[in-house]
Amino acid sequence: MILYNKPLSLSLDMDLCKAILLTMSLVHFMSFSEAREFHVVDDKASWQIPASPDTYEKWAQKNRFLIGDSILFKYDKKLDSLVEVSEGDYKTCSRSHPIKSYNDGNTKITLDKSGPRFLISGTDGHCEKGQKLEIRVLSANHHHPAAAPSPSVRNGSHHHHAPAPAPHHSGGEMLRAGVFVGAAMAIMFALV
Repeated sequence: MILYNKPLSLSLDMDLCKAILLTMSLVHFMSFSEAREFHVVDDKASWQIPASPDTYEKWAQKNRFLIGDSILFKYDKKLDSLVEVSEGDYKTCSRSHPIKSYNDGNTKITLDKSGPRFLISGTDGHCEKGQKLEIRVLSANHHHPAAAPSPSVRNGSHHHHAPAPAPHHSGGEMLRAGVFVGAAMAIMFALV
């Protein structure tokens, strides 16, 4: 009798472990499956000449951008605009060969491919005062917080950026995750 109970108990423990691992894996996957919206620097009017020339660079370094995410730029459309440019034009603040131009005051850019994106102000003199943004969009296989973006080269020196904390999730994402975890827990306890 004792020999019969031990394998049965071990079998139930293994089923429980498998259910826990499955639940944890699915919750982990869900946390990275939703696209996020970033507001440049904050929720207020945000695309303007910064107080410090490295404001936008610091903001971009502390965030992780994945394919499917979007970035929202808010600005006074009578005074400014947004221009996506090549890396060379970014470095020289040239708007002569734009990839895309925006002037609606509330520009949302969806990140649809991995790699660098270069954005500058469309108003004379603003880019030279630091109103420019370089972002690195990571592919889906780089979603883990330990993955650091490739080093960027600025002014001939290499900068290595430490991993940034993940952005806060919206209440809707947390609710969906909570419902999912609850359902998974119910299934797990049904197995026991």
